[in-house]
Amino acid sequence: MTRLTGKRALVTGGSRGIGAAIARRLAAEGADVAITYAASADAAGEVVGEIERQGRKALAIAADNRDAKAIEAAVEQAARMLGGIDILVNNAGIFIAAPVNALTLEDFDATIAVNLRAAYIAVRAVLPHMGDGGRIIGIGSNLALQAPQEGLAAYSASKAGLTMMGQALARDLAPRGITVNTVHPGSTDTDMNPAAGAHAPDQVARTASKRFGRPDDIAAAVAYLAAPEAGSVTGTAILVDNGANA
Repeated sequence: MTRLTGKRALVTGGSRGIGAAIARRLAAEGADVAITYAASADAAGEVVGEIERQGRKALAIAADNRDAKAIEAAVEQAARMLGGIDILVNNAGIFIAAPVNALTLEDFDATIAVNLRAAYIAVRAVLPHMGDGGRIIGIGSNLALQAPQEGLAAYSASKAGLTMMGQALARDLAPRGITVNTVHPGSTDTDMNPAAGAHAPDQVARTASKRFGRPDDIAAAVAYLAAPEAGSVTGTAILVDNGANA
């Protein structure tokens, strides 16, 4: 698989889970990859090592998605080290669930800051380093389209905002041939939401396929959107949720 040979990618929140799977898949497709991480330095180093063993360039950059200057600095460092950025994957996110009477304003603000505001900051920062025909991909959630349980006001709002921001940016950036799309994972087996966890049976029951997703499922969708053959796909969202929202 060499659809992305010569491409340079930045994946935010790429040290574990879905982000790590995306970083590995883009590298397997031929891209050099930079990742950001908030706290998991050892895990980030492992992902970098795996990518380098594939013969690709890789680096990990510490960056808190609540800090605009840190995001901008991470983009600058990635562009400098890789020689530019062709693919931006806004994956970093947090999940805070609580009913409205328990969800604090600080929790709401943090969710919007990390899941939505940071993605906008990263897009603005990356554009001077991205040539025509670039790819911008946001990792949303099927909970952006449906709230099947209580406590999702902040999270669902942040991911719905990410989706509509991508749609609007697709219009803004179409003259440069830059596509902007969103991938909506459903319940996916990660350390944050393990398939063997206490809440997993209820999540599986809501799916049509009666199974949890895998990080590689999401990575495959991202790799498609990043590839040359997806040049006509922009301003849209792909659900990868085993039919939970069917």
